[in-house]
Amino acid sequence: MIRLAHICRHPIKSIGFEELASASLTQGRALPFDREWAVLHDAAKVERLAGWAAKMNFLRGVAGPDLMAIRARLDEAAREVTLHHPKAGEIVVAPDRDEAALLAWLRPLWPQDRPAPARVGHVRGQAMTDVPEPYVAVLNLASNADLGARLGCDLSVHRWRGNLWLEGLAPWAEGDLLGRSLRIGGAELRLVERITRCKATTVNPETGRADADTLGALQSAFGHQDFGIYALVTKSGPIACGDPVEVL
Repeated sequence: MIRLAHICRHPIKSIGFEELASASLTQGRALPFDREWAVLHDAAKVERLAGWAAKMNFLRGVAGPDLMAIRARLDEAAREVTLHHPKAGEIVVAPDRDEAALLAWLRPLWPQDRPAPARVGHVRGQAMTDVPEPYVAVLNLASNADLGARLGCDLSVHRWRGNLWLEGLAPWAEGDLLGRSLRIGGAELRLVERITRCKATTVNPETGRADADTLGALQSAFGHQDFGIYALVTKSGPIACGDPVEVL
């Protein structure tokens, strides 16, 4: 039986991950509070966000691997995020109003030869995901385990910055489900597009250091660098870890 094993979100794009026990999905929307905020750098092509913007405008793990080791916890009602990093310690910020404090905390974790953290961006109702469509990223635990075995190491699921992790699928079976729909809890999602990966996935989220050639292993084994599937929520409803997953 296939079941939902993990629900993950990233309240500030590339700056911290957290796991949830449950969530409520809305038709045509991303996972609630996933990439709710993003931090623009000095070389961003946009001064202030008015809508979705390309990932090149923001701080990202591929450019600053230390960011990959940040953990997050969001208080949705207060719109406050607790961030923890093994070197920088812990800070509680409300990104809507604590921009200076957040940027100051991030600067020691960001490479000095990169455009500096400059400002916090937020657009109501628009997740700052890597693509403009309001997708939810669906991934397969068995594929992650298989790739780790090929590399000779355990790979944390948080390398992939996905949202919904499935257990019970055969390794790489998710690729055969493109165009199909999943029923999870009270929600339904249609699997629409493979996710092509970047070098951020080579970084261990425990240490913030690159230690596994995930891209090389994918390319060698499969001739591509895709991992996971983008899905569109087609029916609103609640989901929870442990929910059975039905392929429609």
